[in-house]
Amino acid sequence: MMASEAGAARNTLLAYERDLSGASELLGGGLASAPAEALGGLGEEWMVLKRATVARKAAALRRFFGFLVDEGLRADDPSAALPRPAAERPLPKILDHRAVDALFAEIERRKREEGEMAALRLSALVELLYGSGLRATELVSLPRNAVPADKPWLILKGKGGRERLVPISDRARAAVSAWSSLVPRDSPWLFPSGKKHLSRVRLYQLIKELAASAGIPPDRISPHVLRHAFATHLLEGGADLRALQMLLGHADIATTQIYTHVDSRRLVDLVNSRHPLVDAARKPT
Repeated sequence: MMASEAGAARNTLLAYERDLSGASELLGGGLASAPAEALGGLGEEWMVLKRATVARKAAALRRFFGFLVDEGLRADDPSAALPRPAAERPLPKILDHRAVDALFAEIERRKREEGEMAALRLSALVELLYGSGLRATELVSLPRNAVPADKPWLILKGKGGRERLVPISDRARAAVSAWSSLVPRDSPWLFPSGKKHLSRVRLYQLIKELAASAGIPPDRISPHVLRHAFATHLLEGGADLRALQMLLGHADIATTQIYTHVDSRRLVDLVNSRHPLVDAARKPT
């Protein structure tokens, strides 16, 4: 159901599988027929976990029992006994413009002083991460011809199978063009690695190594932090939340609104300078 009806991504399916299998193991099997009292005991087992982890596990089980009830496989839904920890959404880590400039300066240094192939691949990866806000999985699994040479955008099927339009800057297209000329012609992937494409883990390592070489603490950066930088810097430049929601591929604008906390000073200045009552207060009485 999660795959065919909800259109869940592979990573989501794997996460559901882990959470359901783990809960079944804690209950000694028989998850589908577990009574409410048994589910209440899971909360005690999960007390050592972070609230976000508990919320995710409980959500997976609620979805599971809702499915059983809908399919007539169970008459009652015991999921009310599951814990509901208060959601705490942390502010995203971001990079300032100087840190981003340092990353690209390091890439240019590598192009001049080190092997061209590795530097060109890294350039294409970072240009797409920061310039288009791609998710790590979306980036590493791009087909070889995903980025057209004659169009400033691509159509991407992202999280949950949702399609979105992704703008591609001239810089990013140039970086991809330079890299793709070195990719074997029989490769189905833009970023091949062995018989498959570059893994998310290897992408994570490459970004950490680049940051360290650029003088940026590696714990401050990851592929997702570059996606956050893309969103934050667009918001600083005047992008509205609806446009940002489309660019990031968020199903719910509430997810996008987290970036308003990051850029709160600009929003306060916007109200103080653009609200109509500001002009009224300036007029002589």
